[in-house]
Amino acid sequence: MNFETAEVNLRNGSNSGSSDGSQSEKRLDSSELVRLIEPVKADFTVFDDKMAEFMKGDSPLISSIAQHLLKSKGKRIRPALLFLLTRAAGACNKHTVDASLAIELIHAATLLHDDVVDESYMRRNQETVNAKWTNLISVLMGDYLFAKAFKIMSSIGSLQLMNAISRATEQVSVGELRQIEETRNYDVSEREYLGIIGDKTASLFDVACQVGPILGGLDEETRIKCSQFGSALGASFQIADDLLDFVGDARVTGKEPGNDVMTGKVTLPLIYSLQHGDSAKAEKVKKLLTEGVNQEGFQQVLEFVRVSGGIDYAYNRAEQICEEGFAGVKFLDGSEYFESLTEIAHFATRRAG
Repeated sequence: MNFETAEVNLRNGSNSGSSDGSQSEKRLDSSELVRLIEPVKADFTVFDDKMAEFMKGDSPLISSIAQHLLKSKGKRIRPALLFLLTRAAGACNKHTVDASLAIELIHAATLLHDDVVDESYMRRNQETVNAKWTNLISVLMGDYLFAKAFKIMSSIGSLQLMNAISRATEQVSVGELRQIEETRNYDVSEREYLGIIGDKTASLFDVACQVGPILGGLDEETRIKCSQFGSALGASFQIADDLLDFVGDARVTGKEPGNDVMTGKVTLPLIYSLQHGDSAKAEKVKKLLTEGVNQEGFQQVLEFVRVSGGIDYAYNRAEQICEEGFAGVKFLDGSEYFESLTEIAHFATRRAG
């Protein structure tokens, strides 16, 4: 999906917010998500029961790790989207929950691998598997979850769904590799950044929104529109996640702001600021970043990004991309499921952590 159509308008200041924190007032607390998924509470009950069953493990070690992972479920945005969109389209069937499980297990597997690559020690306010056990165990547990996911998919018996999820999983890997490739590349463009997050994050949102149309036997046009919506929402979600490195609260996110900047990860607020901020200051910041920054150096980068409008631009870009995708599924309007879907879309781009 092309996310570039409104870039010029945002640069020129339309829909701009205040860099002094007014955007944070629009972010929703995670507890709000509980209310938003109420229409599909029954689906989540089945989902949780099946997830617990699948995560029992085939050895004491696997069981221990599984229980550790289940303590922190995260926001489960992907299954929420899947259930709400599928219900709104009237396409729910006996395989819907199984498909959601497969996608969420793949997502969990990628996080286990990410934590090793990023040398992360905390996620969702608890120790990562690589911190509590070892990097080797974290990687192998990720592989185990991948295998579980594909076992579930094969039991569903839909070649189209298998192809879609396999393709999405491949895209996640491509996105991760491209992100590593662009580490400390402070000349990376917004187009390239959107391509990376389109693979790394948006691909699983995309396929989650295709499940209903595929398993429900809906027409190709509906599947494509749902796919585009998921892709747009996934990109918005990742932009919001990247923003947390600049505006996040460690008590909510579980990690200190500045980690992405200090490890050379280049995200939209910084990309915009380096390309559209004061050129002399941009060169100084780029030199600082190239030499490597500590927490004190991050504060200098943060101030530059704030003054340059990078934070506001990224917030507005996330919302604008989300609205572009949402336009394609307005035909599903008219139910409590769609109403919650609308609110979750906004939750994803305004979340606190």
